[in-house]
Amino acid sequence: MQTAIMSDKLSVLKFFYATLLQIWLFILIFAEMERKKLWNRLSWQVLWGVLLLSGFVSLSSCKADKADGEHRSIFPPDCQLRAGDVVFRRGGSMMSHSVIILDAHGQYSHVGIVVDSAGVPMIVHAVPGEPDFDGDVDRVKMESPERFFDIQRASRGEVCRMDDSLAAAGAADVARRIYNRHTLFDHAYNGNDTTRMYCTELVIYAYKQQGIDLESGEAEHVELPGFKIDCYFPSQVYESPLLHSVARFSDDIQE
Repeated sequence: MQTAIMSDKLSVLKFFYATLLQIWLFILIFAEMERKKLWNRLSWQVLWGVLLLSGFVSLSSCKADKADGEHRSIFPPDCQLRAGDVVFRRGGSMMSHSVIILDAHGQYSHVGIVVDSAGVPMIVHAVPGEPDFDGDVDRVKMESPERFFDIQRASRGEVCRMDDSLAAAGAADVARRIYNRHTLFDHAYNGNDTTRMYCTELVIYAYKQQGIDLESGEAEHVELPGFKIDCYFPSQVYESPLLHSVARFSDDIQE
């Protein structure tokens, strides 16, 4: 009984602090959109809708913490991956919502690259806020497609491929080496420092080592109170003319 009460209290505290973070995120996004004069592309109603949706997601996650945490993947079992494939997903977390809002052209909030691990296709990606155990740090991870596209992390996904399979395999080898060296996540989003990496940077870097520029355009400048960065969004890889889509899927829907 006492354990159940403590669990309920922790869930309430988690929701309270998540709500505060969402309000702060709303303020930061408002400041950036005002600076870039983006209001003609995104209305107040949409922005408020995102904030309310984030609150709903946080509340749902608090309820889920009290359950057994049943997992399900949106990744279709008949989808055949190849080394070097670039995989995109759209999640429901605050981080995912912020990426989608700041990236005016984006429909995905995260990106990774498929590697061959002893004959098994795995996905290497740099991600914050997804610890595998207590004390785990934000880092480059290697996960199965099913885990990468777990319903708790992805509501929509897509697999894109380059026709040059040799270059793709070479990029996959680079990504696997980045994982093997225990690379940490780059919270500074510094594209000039490859000792740490964020998701889009990892994919772009892996292909650049094969002489291929996968990114579309220049790095986007993001300026928030106390936070200024130049980074690439997932959409700038997704829009590359060198990639073509081989599979799109979402919860219960495969295109």
